[in-house]
Amino acid sequence: MPSSDPHHSSPTPRTVSGRLLERISAGRWDDLAELYAPDVEVEFPFAPVPPHRLHGREALRERFAALRHPDAPRLRAENVRIRDTDDPELVVAEFDYEVHLPATGRTFRTANVQVLRVRDGLIVESRDYHDHLAFATAAGRAADLLAALDG
Repeated sequence: MPSSDPHHSSPTPRTVSGRLLERISAGRWDDLAELYAPDVEVEFPFAPVPPHRLHGREALRERFAALRHPDAPRLRAENVRIRDTDDPELVVAEFDYEVHLPATGRTFRTANVQVLRVRDGLIVESRDYHDHLAFATAAGRAADLLAALDG
């Protein structure tokens, strides 16, 4: 929660982005939602099937809770590059996920980009560009994904 003390500065967008990736990599799903504003907008432009957008911290909390399941993918962010922009609220994070799928024992890597808008130390907007086909293929669900796209 941002401080109301005028002498206390909020974490920078770069710092918040780094914290997000660190917590994901550590599997700290219960700690992620607090990095987001209550009315956050998260968009998944490359998601082949809905949801393409989530609204609000509570919707994210539900999504993160599903990742606590023993068969949920284990994600580790590597090769992280966080880039500042000319907009002081906006950062772009480029990174690779090393993904381990406990259900199949498979491990793979995939490139990702997140564009985060951070205000008063909280993420207020996020555009997450992930390779959903790579995740579906590695999990043995590519046929299900294609069927969903066709239907």
